[in-house]
Amino acid sequence: MSAKKRFGQNFLHSSRVIEDIISAVAPRQNETILEIGPGTGSLTQLLAERTANLIVIEIDRDLIPLLKKQLPSAVNIINADILDYPIDDLPAPLRVVGNLPYNISTPLLFRLFEYSERLTDMTLMLQAEVVDRMVAAPGSRVYGRLSVMTQYYCQIEKLMTVPASAFTPRPKVESAVARLQPHKTKPAKAENLAVLSKILIQAFGQRRKTIRNSLGGCLNADELRSIDLDPKLRAENLSVENYTDCANFVSRRDQ
Repeated sequence: MSAKKRFGQNFLHSSRVIEDIISAVAPRQNETILEIGPGTGSLTQLLAERTANLIVIEIDRDLIPLLKKQLPSAVNIINADILDYPIDDLPAPLRVVGNLPYNISTPLLFRLFEYSERLTDMTLMLQAEVVDRMVAAPGSRVYGRLSVMTQYYCQIEKLMTVPASAFTPRPKVESAVARLQPHKTKPAKAENLAVLSKILIQAFGQRRKTIRNSLGGCLNADELRSIDLDPKLRAENLSVENYTDCANFVSRRDQ
């Protein structure tokens, strides 16, 4: 099958990488696993051997006949766009595995976060640069909105890097596999996620400025000090808990 640019397809073919991912996932027969973007089914076939409850969602209708031919009839093959598919309709708890297309990885991650309470874990292949942003700690130059939101919802671990040679066609960048486990108890609880999102967009949209300036439309210097934040700090200096404190202050003040 030829990869389609509009779907951001890069088919994984390295048997070593596939085995490493299967070992990392360690699927069990009684679990329900959702694979996003199975492609030509190289990883899917091994998942199907190890779990009785496998669901795959593939956007490319031309790949559906190939998947049906290769996979056991018990595998639930869905031709749909995961960005639109009602994840609430799938059984929970759910484990997620996927080689995410680079062009939709960030919006797809944010969508999966919305369903984190239904998910046991996620083992995802992404562009290596994206994984580095997800695991970045405060103070890092790549620490940003994605870092904060990922760590708000999940504990994240970078498992391995994957060379471009593991794919057909060969992408221009390296990939990486990350494991995300939704927090049973979040490190901090935002009372209004829309407010948290707005604050993050403002802070990192002007990351070179101090938070006194970048967050000036939400919090003034005295309000920042009241939640133990130095107005001279910059966006990358604030932790997940700090941003949650900002959002909760604004939510309560504006009620």
